[in-house]
Amino acid sequence: MIGQVPLSYYLLLSAILFAIGAGGVLIRRNVIIVLMCVEMMMNAVNLTFIAFSRYLDSTTGQIFVFMIMAVAAVEVAIGLALLVELNRHKDTVDINEFNSLQG
Repeated sequence: MIGQVPLSYYLLLSAILFAIGAGGVLIRRNVIIVLMCVEMMMNAVNLTFIAFSRYLDSTTGQIFVFMIMAVAAVEVAIGLALLVELNRHKDTVDINEFNSLQG
């Protein structure tokens, strides 16, 4: 097919997105930003699955992406609910302040 993007470009983009997400999780201290970086890492994995699915003409990768998206939706819902409760208790979203969950 004319103008088709090579698989290596998708994998490079996925690796860059994953590295940015991992760096954000390790460096940042705001819980909301850490959750967004985890989502970025999951989307990098999704991009890899879709790229290989397209390259191999298989729908298996697309099925995995659908399941990862479902897990990501649950993770966001539970993570934000926990964040709201922790914010009510400690009045901050800094990870360093959440060293203990005791009342």
